[in-house]
Amino acid sequence: MKRVLTACAAAIGLCAAAYAQDEAPLRVIHAGHLIAVPGEEAREDVSILVRGERIEAIEDGFVTPEGAEIVDLSDDWVMPGFIDSHVHILSELGPGRRFQAFTDDSADLALDGARNARTTLMAGFTTVQDVGGDFSAVTGLRDAIAAGDVIGPRMRVSGPAVTPTGGHADINGFNLEVLHYFSSTSACDGADDCRRAVRELVRGGADVIKITATGGVLSDTAAGVERQFFDDELESIVQAAHMMGRRVTAHAHGETGIDAFLRAGGDSIEHGTYLDDESIRLFRRNDAYLVPTAMAGEYVSQMAETAEWMTDNQRAKSRQVGPQMLDMVRQAHEGGVMIAFGTDSGVSPHGDNAREFELYVEAGMTPAEAIRTATVNASRHVQMADAIGTIETGKYADIVAVDGDPLADISELRDVDFVMIGGTVAKNEE
Repeated sequence: MKRVLTACAAAIGLCAAAYAQDEAPLRVIHAGHLIAVPGEEAREDVSILVRGERIEAIEDGFVTPEGAEIVDLSDDWVMPGFIDSHVHILSELGPGRRFQAFTDDSADLALDGARNARTTLMAGFTTVQDVGGDFSAVTGLRDAIAAGDVIGPRMRVSGPAVTPTGGHADINGFNLEVLHYFSSTSACDGADDCRRAVRELVRGGADVIKITATGGVLSDTAAGVERQFFDDELESIVQAAHMMGRRVTAHAHGETGIDAFLRAGGDSIEHGTYLDDESIRLFRRNDAYLVPTAMAGEYVSQMAETAEWMTDNQRAKSRQVGPQMLDMVRQAHEGGVMIAFGTDSGVSPHGDNAREFELYVEAGMTPAEAIRTATVNASRHVQMADAIGTIETGKYADIVAVDGDPLADISELRDVDFVMIGGTVAKNEE
């Protein structure tokens, strides 16, 4: 009987939601140039009918149904909302970042994240995947945005990255007593312990599991950027995550870590700086995505020459790794690797995310291919292709617009004039 009542309640909830959607006011966007499915031909003079959160219909010509609100984008280029598959929404790189673990609690981080989330949305990014941050703060922010209490992009989150003790996502560079006290809650050693770390993240509400398969640039340790997990640890992480319905993505710069993670069945790579031909073969074998974060490489390279707050370890790795990332994007693109847009924003300033588009074009993509990485490709990567990534009937009305042709000049995407998320206009500078 309890199960019957629960099923009835669920059915009533679904009917109520459908009724609310049907009864919502109609809004019609007059799109002068519509890139509904990036990579396919743009359409001219199209009406997008939006009711509630969803796209109800797409019609040729500028239609004006009685009682509908008209949004005039008849001179603009209209596209799906962008997806950034790699952000750190709670913080931003700067002089105090290294000491944030000692000065800020989860509430501080969540409030900072709310500010950064709004900035990100105003830049045209209507969905993000946060891969590495305070668990309470980032899940709380995700849920507050979903409930409509905070303005920002819809979020998928990993919480803290699974890392070996002393690895890239653990705390480094302080005395041993401090290191023991502030060690990451997701640090693990050995296959069994790494399974535990994954299961605790799933229990806490992680949408995706992130690991640090190699050393990293901004950890204050002279541990390089090659692999940091053993094979049995990698295999146990992937197996445990997949058993519990979660995909696994790996921070990985060095080829040894990239290849070991992909051989273990991993789903995607963040950064991928030193990938090689074997890495490309493994990407294609696994149908794995690469999230390049090219602008993070550019940014830390610049900071290495000017930022007094960088430690010697950070500066040395920034100079070594940063300049390699554009060639990596070119090599992966030419090798047929599936690429999903990701910036590592939080390393670079939030709101500058669209710089990544320009770097992809510099690396050999066409503007259309670059836009596709942040829409069609990224929607598949974050497992939301049925709801976002294109402007099609039934999908969320996540829509952005610019006043110039981004297929002719990708830099137009750095100045987004209109943002709609789930049918709600968040920005309109027309």
